[in-house]
Amino acid sequence: MKTETISIKVNYSAAGLNSDGLCPTLERYPVVTTMGYKKTAVIICPGGGYEYVSEREAEPIAIKFASLGFAPFILNYSCVKKKFPTALLEAAEAVRFVRSHADEYGIDPNKIAVMGFSAGGHLAASIANFWHEDFLSSALGCKKEDIKVNCSVLCYPVITFGEYAHEGSRDNICLGDKELEELNCLENRVNPNTPPTFIWHTSDDGCVPVENSLFYTLALSKNHIPFEAHIYPFGGHGLSLADRVTAWNNDQIIPNVQPWAELAAEWLNRF
Repeated sequence: MKTETISIKVNYSAAGLNSDGLCPTLERYPVVTTMGYKKTAVIICPGGGYEYVSEREAEPIAIKFASLGFAPFILNYSCVKKKFPTALLEAAEAVRFVRSHADEYGIDPNKIAVMGFSAGGHLAASIANFWHEDFLSSALGCKKEDIKVNCSVLCYPVITFGEYAHEGSRDNICLGDKELEELNCLENRVNPNTPPTFIWHTSDDGCVPVENSLFYTLALSKNHIPFEAHIYPFGGHGLSLADRVTAWNNDQIIPNVQPWAELAAEWLNRF
């Protein structure tokens, strides 16, 4: 499959950030559009603790969701001690870019989803909750509606920077700033503008505790945001597709988790 690599252009200085060495990209996986059918775009944010972008949660996911009828994009966002909102600005610009090229790519501009894994789940949930905030649209020089997220799919996401935090993710984007840590407790950021959400986790996750997803689903419920949640009994962290394509070893091949992708696709098709 021939892909297209797109440079993400962000005016970091407008948010008071240093742009040295930053070169985020968006990898587009072309899909065939037939009979005028407009596809749902899925912007994939791989995990990696905000330290790297995991390949296991990138191309295999894009290929899987292309096969399920979606238009996938992989966001290679900036990592390693890149202070908030560096990666968030890049995610917002990715949404803006995809929406602005919707006609060209055969995408429905009102069906742009973000999908994130682990720390990428934190990034996806961040743009899902902050897209309507002035600091994003002002820095990007666009309208709030340009960066609106229509749905989110969160896979064993980092959500809280409190008691059940993944410390690496927290430290890499907050750099010890306690105010930023509080701001990035996303269970407290859910609001009426938060889009419908599909979320899954394993109850024995020893890296990103399942409480992250439980706190978030409770917040979605309290704010009357539609959601579907799946908590699997075992499997640990970082399962990706939980099959032989993405497994590090046999312990990551978990048949009862593998249907999550089809379940997420079915859910996305409702919107």
